[in-house]
Amino acid sequence: MIFYLVAFVIVIVDQWTKNYMSQLLELCVPGRCQSIEILPVFNLTLLHNEGAAFSFLDDAGGWQRWFLAGISLIVSIGLLVWLERIRHQEKVLAWALTLIIGGAVGNLIDRMFVGYVVDFLHFYYQNWHFPAFNVADSAICVGGGLLVIDMFFFSGREKNNEVAENG
Repeated sequence: MIFYLVAFVIVIVDQWTKNYMSQLLELCVPGRCQSIEILPVFNLTLLHNEGAAFSFLDDAGGWQRWFLAGISLIVSIGLLVWLERIRHQEKVLAWALTLIIGGAVGNLIDRMFVGYVVDFLHFYYQNWHFPAFNVADSAICVGGGLLVIDMFFFSGREKNNEVAENG
């Protein structure tokens, strides 16, 4: 199935970019932060996130590594089961789940093997800074957006079509 291949490619690209950025840049720590400016509002900056999204639980003392890894593993398995059970015509939902699975597995690998998630994409405007993120986070966000779009625009239509066909 194409969806598993795409999820696998997301994991590979995510891991490769994290590895490459880890070799290219020095870790950003207070007092010393190397960044490569790509645009006036975008830098490549290497950060390690031991927490969840937006560094939630980043300073929790270490227990969060296995807690977040466990949640990520359970969610990934649940999404794989959901992907297997959806109808063939539910394409938007399938793409949403595929992107989320690829991103979740990419970040799960980081948590399991190094204890933190490598982030390096850093957007900002003047003194406002969006939390750094990575390819996996991007896939999760786009997949989440597609999930919302599917929920509001496609889910009901597919059920109505099914009722009309079986009607």
